[in-house]
Amino acid sequence: MGYLPIGEHGLIGDLRTVALVGTDGTIDWYCCPRFDAPSVFGSILDAERGGCFELAADLDMRTRQFYIPDTNVLVTRFFADEGMAEVQDFMPVVEEETHEADRHRLVRRLVCVRGSLPFRVLVAPRFDYAAQEHTVRMHDGRATFESAGLSLTLTSTVPLESDGRDVRALFTLSEGEQAVFALDRTDLGLGPKSCALAEAEQELADTVRFWRSWLSGSRYRGRWREMVHRSALTLKLLTYAPTGGIVAAPTTSLPEQIGGPRNWDYRYVWVRDAAFCVYALLRLGFTEEAEAFMNFLSKHVTLGRGDPSGPLQIMYGIDGRIEFPERELHHLEGYRGSSPVRVGNAAAGQLQMDIYGALIDSVYLYDKWGQPISSDRWDELCTLVDWVSDNWDQPDEGIWETRGGRKNFVYSRLMCWVAIERAMRMAIHRGLPADIPRWREARDGIYRQIMRHGYSATLNAFVQHFGEDVLDASVLMMPLAKFVSPMDPKWLSTLDALAEGLVSDSLVYRYDPEVSPDGLQGSEGTFSICTFWYVEALARAGRVEEARRVFDNILSYANHLGLYAEEIGRSGEQLGNFPQAFTHLALISAAFNLDHAMG
Repeated sequence: MGYLPIGEHGLIGDLRTVALVGTDGTIDWYCCPRFDAPSVFGSILDAERGGCFELAADLDMRTRQFYIPDTNVLVTRFFADEGMAEVQDFMPVVEEETHEADRHRLVRRLVCVRGSLPFRVLVAPRFDYAAQEHTVRMHDGRATFESAGLSLTLTSTVPLESDGRDVRALFTLSEGEQAVFALDRTDLGLGPKSCALAEAEQELADTVRFWRSWLSGSRYRGRWREMVHRSALTLKLLTYAPTGGIVAAPTTSLPEQIGGPRNWDYRYVWVRDAAFCVYALLRLGFTEEAEAFMNFLSKHVTLGRGDPSGPLQIMYGIDGRIEFPERELHHLEGYRGSSPVRVGNAAAGQLQMDIYGALIDSVYLYDKWGQPISSDRWDELCTLVDWVSDNWDQPDEGIWETRGGRKNFVYSRLMCWVAIERAMRMAIHRGLPADIPRWREARDGIYRQIMRHGYSATLNAFVQHFGEDVLDASVLMMPLAKFVSPMDPKWLSTLDALAEGLVSDSLVYRYDPEVSPDGLQGSEGTFSICTFWYVEALARAGRVEEARRVFDNILSYANHLGLYAEEIGRSGEQLGNFPQAFTHLALISAAFNLDHAMG
């Protein structure tokens, strides 16, 4: 059908945007100039109309893909009877906010290692999600693609040909020979840049040096160094350097079920990820990144909403914007026919009470392990806690952003408890002014309500929401958030109930849509973040060998590069937007805590 499996991709980027590179050597997703910009190459969402940058040996071949160790430089190696070659894909990182950082150079360096091989190149951009026409202008051996809102220039060390819309090249390389292609943004007064072989080699060396230097700051010395460091490198790629925001995923509309409608745009910053981001980054030793993320929260996650849904919204743009209306792109067929393709996200307007716990927990962690928060930030935090203290007892859409109506979700109550409890800790530890009696009354009220109405004597388990005996893997956060002892009998029976009702081959479903309708059609795979939470919960409950077995098993479901989408399907395939920051954050946390439990 013209579509690679979602997991058959690697990721490159420049800390402002990324590109997905398939194992066949094709770039089938690239947004310029930033994560949430319209796609330039989008054939992963429509193989015929989406646009791509194809580079491959022009004969039968086998391929293997890997990263240069400790970097985000991706290598796709081609094997054929006639010889062997590899393409080295990377985007040079410009750390300073200069005009050069706006270029977003994408370099493809092709090297023939053995023999002699014919190659083909097709560069077929389709601007604005394939909705905007463009022209091609050839000059000085370069090709400039010009659309109404964006211009990109392709430079090459081999001759290029154009049909007025796309650019092609056919050539042969013998052992030791190279070809280089570089794609640059060239509007905004950015002139064309050369693409000499020596220059590309130097840019490659500089990019390798940047990533290795950055990763050397990691303090992790545990058992799963390779997977933890790959997760760290991936999280860094998903960071928007100008603001410090981290996108949930760099893609939109990759389906949770092939052919189904559960297709969402994840190219935004979720408040829910805040505590996990800060925890993982500080644990690894990346204090600058944690500080940058906290600065994003401090600057953009402000008390500006002022409506019945609360002072915060659940997600923000990478530049802090608060509006990104959801719309459907009916001219694109979707990945393997999975429609609709959506851009924007209507969940931004939902009420999700859990975000207050996530945000305040991140402030607590940073205040504890990073830098003490400012007096202004404390005043804002007190306003949030006062609001939570007055408003926690109401139904919402919950952590999973369901579209089946508001309910009294146990996880939402749990995180309201976290919001108040962490604020009380900070106030007491630092002697900060706070209405402790008011907060304590609300905190204790939440605790009693969860214990009375959030636990089912029928299931012997904490449930998804009040009033029904339905399981939900989000309650795995209870011992992780220190709401309940990991050895509490109610919690141990919950673990057993979850294992029986939501676990398959050690992988965890978040809930059962047939038992608990969520307002959407279709089914979904297991949620990888829930599996990593399961590992932590088992380890904290003293079931360390079982936790090790589950962790080793979920690690075996990573793709060939150690990357995860949101879900894992029935046949073991990656499903959903890819790669998923939340999943990699949970992997880091599980590795740390399992290391600790194993001694």
